[in-house]
Amino acid sequence: MKTAHVDWRYRLAITSRAVAAIGGGYALAAGFAAALSLGLAQFMPRVEAVLTATMLAWLAYAMAAGWAFYARTALGAWAGTLLPALVLGACAMASQWMKAAA
Repeated sequence: MKTAHVDWRYRLAITSRAVAAIGGGYALAAGFAAALSLGLAQFMPRVEAVLTATMLAWLAYAMAAGWAFYARTALGAWAGTLLPALVLGACAMASQWMKAAA
């Protein structure tokens, strides 16, 4: 029986995807929860908005983790998790930035 030889680049790519799934997924879920809770707070009590956004952030985390291993490349996995996280984080911080600028 022939033994399989795994290249170090393959291991590095899988490790990179795992870190993108864990770290990038966490960043995406945090940005999603922050932005959604601020949006929902206009329509419902603040506590309920935060709880709803936090529960829905688990779905965003799971989708980000799935995307990290679905992407064609490890760079695509990082881009697919961190770019939306940056956009959602900027949306959540926009009101604070506007107050500081005024």
